Amino acid sequence: MAMSYDTHETVKRLKGANFSEDQAEALATILRDQRQNDLSQLATKIDLELLKRDLTIRLGGMIAVGVGFLTASKFFG
Repeated sequence: MAMSYDTHETVKRLKGANFSEDQAEALATILRDQRQNDLSQLATKIDLELLKRDLTIRLGGMIAVGVGFLTASKFFG
């Protein structure tokens, strides 16, 4: 779910704080771009589910190998 960023409102507020039009627009653009970059780095629910599945498979594999190693060492060691 993407949330919008109101650059027009930001520009209005900055101009109200005595920023020039160019300064206000530049800062609003920077803030919008930075916010978009931050949101693009977030993991989605699907990303987390895939990670959970991968970790479960790896842990299960490590346990199986460990049990196999201990069993083999008991019989052959």
